[in-house]
Amino acid sequence: MEKNECRVCVTGGAGYIASELIRKLLDEGYTVHATLRNLGDASKVDILKSLPNANSRLLLFQANIYNPTEFQHAINGCQYVFHLASPLQHTEGYQFKNTTEAAVATAKTIAMSCVRSGVRRLIYAASIVSASPLKDDGSGYKDSMDETCWTPLSLSANFSDDHLAAYRDSKTLSEKEILSYGSSIEEGRGLEVVTLGIGLVGGDNTLLSYTPGSVALFISHLVDKVYGPHGYKALKYLEELGGKIPIVHVNDVCDAFIFCLNQASINGRFLCASSFVSSVEIAEYYQENHPEFPIKQEYLEGTKREVQWGSTRLMEKGFEYRCDTKMILDDCVRCARRTGYLQK
Repeated sequence: MEKNECRVCVTGGAGYIASELIRKLLDEGYTVHATLRNLGDASKVDILKSLPNANSRLLLFQANIYNPTEFQHAINGCQYVFHLASPLQHTEGYQFKNTTEAAVATAKTIAMSCVRSGVRRLIYAASIVSASPLKDDGSGYKDSMDETCWTPLSLSANFSDDHLAAYRDSKTLSEKEILSYGSSIEEGRGLEVVTLGIGLVGGDNTLLSYTPGSVALFISHLVDKVYGPHGYKALKYLEELGGKIPIVHVNDVCDAFIFCLNQASINGRFLCASSFVSSVEIAEYYQENHPEFPIKQEYLEGTKREVQWGSTRLMEKGFEYRCDTKMILDDCVRCARRTGYLQK
């Protein structure tokens, strides 16, 4: 199908990754159905309507994860669906008791909507938090982190709290739910499902006037603002889950999504990260390359782990990362300066 005849749906359209993905899809000629929780939120609607080609090829739909049947209208008529919406805070007054229930129910509903609507491929924004190489018995880490790893939800990791544990559970169980709907187009069995397990995302998405939460984690060594100590705690939690921290630039993430769209046939689970670093290595980089920001000594001390990054499935398909660690970290500083989060 020609791009100018192809419709794709992106859920959670005003988010950090989703808004950049929509920009790239519009640039490439696709017609995009994007969902927002509230079409009355002018700040988010205006971001998307300001994109080049939005007037002719962008349609906005209201859909809330806590009312998952609303996504059907956005999915209708689309050949590909990117499911990026994810609940971060629990909303009372709905049928779900927590974010995990809401996320899993939405994953199931969206997959079923895709089947009903004849969607060819569902591509899900999974998270690296679902792919921990921690051993099930709590005795340490496996030698490498790859697509065979699933986070053992029965174990607790250092630096965890209720919010982080809820996010881990919701992303892990949602990914497993959505993978259960996958089949092969080549086998003539309908919906293909791809889950893209994304590392910690950095980089400067200039569409946004604020510092995204994941970028704030990257620079939590540098600032003690809203995300400061809490951001560093979340960063350390990711390191405890993975042994090190898988990281990736927002541009590479969006390119990986479009790469998965453009494959003749693709199915299953893929991890997406260009580097695998420790929090100490991030601190050392800032100390050497951004000396205007003092680094606390405690951030320069930490446990050295021998876990290796073992994921190659995406690159075996032909995908190439364009952004290295330096570009990710420098762009996080640039983003925080542009938005006023960093003052120096």
